[in-house]
Amino acid sequence: MNKTLLAEFTAREGAQDEVSRLLLEYAKKVREEEGNIAFDVYTKAAAPRAFWIFEVYRDEDAFQAHLKAPYGGPFNAALVPLIEEDASVLTFLDPVA
Repeated sequence: MNKTLLAEFTAREGAQDEVSRLLLEYAKKVREEEGNIAFDVYTKAAAPRAFWIFEVYRDEDAFQAHLKAPYGGPFNAALVPLIEEDASVLTFLDPVA
């Protein structure tokens, strides 16, 4: 079964462009992962500093491999000082059957 989640965070005032740049670089790497199905980056239309990332992985193993990727730690270390939250807020999703 696919592993699907929504990651959310808000860029600090003045950091939106840097957050966008970091995310677009990171997205290229994640999309190349064997088990990645989707990694789509959005901002909220009414609040452009609010970022939403929709992620889908083939299964739990693919998600765990994503978490262990060598570029994830440096990305998060660069992101955290640029966002209002302590880290991305993750919401795991299940399909409606």
